[in-house]
Amino acid sequence: MTTYKSDIEIAQEAKMKPISEIASMLSLTNDEWEPYGKYKAKVSLDVMERLKSKKDGKVVLVTAINPTPAGEGKSTVVVGLGQAMNKIGKNAVVALREPSLGPTMGIKGGACGGGYSQVVPMEDINLHFTGDIHAITTANNALAAFIDNHIFQGNELQIDPRRITWKRAVDLNDRALRNVVVGLGGTKHGMPREDGFNITVASEIMAILCLATDLADLKKRLSNIVFGYNYNNEPVTVADLQVEGALTLLLKEALKPNLVQTLENTPAIIHGGPFANIAHGCNSVIATKIASKLGDYVITEAGFGADLGAEKFLNIKTRAGGITPEAVVIVATIRALKMHGGVEKSNLTEENLEALANGMENLEKHIETIQAFGVPFVVSINRFVTDSDAEVAYIGDWCKERGIEVALSNVWELGGQGGITLAEKVIKVIEAKENQFSHLYDLQSTLVEKIETIAKVVYGANGVEFSTDANKQIKEFTDNGWGELPVCMAKTQKSLSDNPLLLGRPKDFTITIRELRPSIGAGFIVALTGDVMTMPGLPKKPAALAMDVDADGKALGLF
Repeated sequence: MTTYKSDIEIAQEAKMKPISEIASMLSLTNDEWEPYGKYKAKVSLDVMERLKSKKDGKVVLVTAINPTPAGEGKSTVVVGLGQAMNKIGKNAVVALREPSLGPTMGIKGGACGGGYSQVVPMEDINLHFTGDIHAITTANNALAAFIDNHIFQGNELQIDPRRITWKRAVDLNDRALRNVVVGLGGTKHGMPREDGFNITVASEIMAILCLATDLADLKKRLSNIVFGYNYNNEPVTVADLQVEGALTLLLKEALKPNLVQTLENTPAIIHGGPFANIAHGCNSVIATKIASKLGDYVITEAGFGADLGAEKFLNIKTRAGGITPEAVVIVATIRALKMHGGVEKSNLTEENLEALANGMENLEKHIETIQAFGVPFVVSINRFVTDSDAEVAYIGDWCKERGIEVALSNVWELGGQGGITLAEKVIKVIEAKENQFSHLYDLQSTLVEKIETIAKVVYGANGVEFSTDANKQIKEFTDNGWGELPVCMAKTQKSLSDNPLLLGRPKDFTITIRELRPSIGAGFIVALTGDVMTMPGLPKKPAALAMDVDADGKALGLF
């Protein structure tokens, strides 16, 4: 029986190049990058000005089917595809999100890829990295402190403590903080009120950092944050508090993207990390734009399946950054398709062609979603060591019968070499197929129309049911002038529907919108479906139980 090394063992054996060499590969000048140790660097935003007349590289988005709880290897495919592109002589840059400590210490794991397709230094990236997420946490909680202090000091803005919508944040899964009471202890300690915490990657400030185009835009977006309402039911903003300058100051270094490398020394820019089931699920606009100036191909990803991250990338991020994707890769795994076909999680390693055939309808729906956007695409079979040849052949035949470009990806085991066929297919569809990219809805459509379009076209729902509160919020938001903003759907990643138990391709279902939240600084309206939460909890046996550090400071048990 073949024994495979763990991800961390592979990463710790990596022969990394000094970050100065990676910067030189990208033709960055010495003034355009700042080292964070030997193998990490911050990239200056001045790069965009110097290269503003340079043609943008081709952006390739990697998405997936609805995943199993462990994820389907999107980040692994992104890294492997980037490495494969460079192996065939293309100048490619990988662009990823930063991992959140919540899932890292919880169950899902990190976001550095896996096997021989990882970004390194893996331990640093999966833990505190360059401190970006901590800076966002601090800015988020600074705003919360400014709000409560304003009320304590006389409340000139007449903020209604009962209608403060801004929550505090921490970058951990901590269900005990979902609902809290602050200001206890008497008159010297503030006004008692209900509050709560979001995980940092669900903070609007995370979304703002990832959608801002420069420092001035960051400050403007921060000033537009609506954190609550006054006694006249009017929105109150950060600009009203006059603290946008202080928040921008806290975030000025975090706005700079981070440069690292893959195991094969392909340049990787990692920046920002909003969740895709709660927020918009894409790395920063700045990182993607800089990568497109430094490389001929940019391989990037968006969280979870095409029903979440890809939809938000294509409807929200492309608008904010003026980005046109040239191709989409839809990652499919045999284990997830079998799960969608009715197999229990404990039996996914056993060959089951019948279940695989039943589960193909989930892949089929995600293909239809990408087709609705008009972008050329390739299906990538992300092979696991337990997949049988017959199962792999079944998916390949299914795609070929429908005229769908498909490629087997074995980048976990073989690194870039295992992604060459995929790389060649991606280049083929970019060059051979007409790109008819368009958004699914016009911004001038009503909020109801946008939500219904996403629910029907992307999820396959029959319709949408709005709660009484949601209907009131739609009218209120429209009256406030927010009706022409894009919509960011908060939905379970486990199902096309808002019910995580409905696998495969659910039929005859309705999406329920229980609440809408204004993210005016980010520039979208969040629509919460089902019982999705903005502060996850830890599992019974969190991944943290296996983590340790030896006497020499070497990380242990980190995947």
